[in-house]
Amino acid sequence: MIPWERVGASVSTKIDRQEAAVLRGLVGQIDDILQARLGEAPQDELTELTGIRTGPPTAPEDPILSRLLPDFHRLDNEDASKDDRDSAAVLRSLHEPELLDHKTGVAGVLLDTCPPGGGLVKLSAEQADAWLSALNDVRLALGTTLGVTEEMPDDLPDDDPRAPHLGVYHWLTWMQESLVTALSGDE
Repeated sequence: MIPWERVGASVSTKIDRQEAAVLRGLVGQIDDILQARLGEAPQDELTELTGIRTGPPTAPEDPILSRLLPDFHRLDNEDASKDDRDSAAVLRSLHEPELLDHKTGVAGVLLDTCPPGGGLVKLSAEQADAWLSALNDVRLALGTTLGVTEEMPDDLPDDDPRAPHLGVYHWLTWMQESLVTALSGDE
């Protein structure tokens, strides 16, 4: 992949077939787990009458989903009052569907604009923002899986099973930084 370049109101790059396959595969996996979470939303009469969707009141147990869908109101300790726990559940239930819509929407934009066989990718500013968000979601998921921390070295020993995946994480980080640079007009 070559760095993103700004031309007028759009940004563009070229990606090869393997890069496109990796990117589409990772974004597709994230989209699948987010779609599955959407399917867990409770169906009730109030939703049907008002059109106001609600989501599950509890945080996901899966660490990746938990990272992508953080608590809207974090409780500081296990001894939180029932009112605090109820408040956190209500906030999640009310806001998670909108967050899921956003995340699945940006994944869809990336999948629609990333050519399966590689090639030129030319994006409007709005599409580029969607790419940034989708790339961020993939990086969060991969970073969670790999246990990425600030203390983690940039390179892992060859015998570490995370080493190849950390390379993909760094590539996604570079892609995201390059896109931000192109959008901001910085050289």
